[in-house]
Amino acid sequence: MIHAFIHALAGAMLLMIRQTGYIGIAALMMLESACIPIPSEVIMTFSGYLASTKALGLFGVIAAGTIGNVAGSLAAYALGAYGGLPFLRRHGRKILISPHDLDSAHAWFARHGHAAVFLGRLLPILRTFISLPAGVARMPLAAFIAYSAAGSLVWCAVLAWVGLRLGQHWQALSPYMHGVDNAVAGGLMVFLVLAVRRHRRAARKPPIAGDQRKPGAESNERI
Repeated sequence: MIHAFIHALAGAMLLMIRQTGYIGIAALMMLESACIPIPSEVIMTFSGYLASTKALGLFGVIAAGTIGNVAGSLAAYALGAYGGLPFLRRHGRKILISPHDLDSAHAWFARHGHAAVFLGRLLPILRTFISLPAGVARMPLAAFIAYSAAGSLVWCAVLAWVGLRLGQHWQALSPYMHGVDNAVAGGLMVFLVLAVRRHRRAARKPPIAGDQRKPGAESNERI
C-alpha cells in the first residue's frame, strides 16, 4: 500500500509539472525544503527530461528549483527560529534536549553553520530538514540564504542535467537514488542513537563536588 501511495504521489507531481511548468517545479521544491519529504530527485530529473524535449528550458528548470528551495528553506528556518526554539527551551528536556544542548548547537552553527547548510543541501533526506536546526540555532539570516541558495543551485543543476542527458530514460536513476537515501537514513539513525546514549550517560554522572550547593543557596542568590 505504501508503494502504491508513493507511486500515485510521484504521478501527481509529474502531472503538475507538465501542466504548470516552472511554477509547479518551484512549488514542489518549496514544499520539499519546508520539511515535507517530497522526492526532489524525481522532480528535478523529470524536469530535466522535459528540458530534453524542449518543453522547458534547462536554465529555467534550474532557476525554478533553486528559487523554490530557498523559499521553502526560509519557511523552515522561521519555524525553527520563532517556533522551535521557544518550544525546545520550555519542553526540550522531555525529548532529551537540554538548554546546554541548545547552547552547544548555537555555538556549533556559529563555527560550522555555513558548511553544514551548504553540504546539507546536497544530501538526500538531510536537505529536507537542515533549515530547521539552522533556525533553532539562529544562524545569521544572510549567510543562511547565501549558502542554502548555493547548495540548492548545485543540487538542482546536477539533477536537471542528469535528467536532460538520460532523456526518456530519466527513471533509470531512481534505484541509485533510493540506495543513497537508505544510506543517509541509516547514518542519521546511527547518529541519533549515539546522541541519545551520550545524553543519557551525561545525565547519570553525579554533579561535580564544587557545583553542589547548600539548600536555600539558590533562593538566597535571587534575593
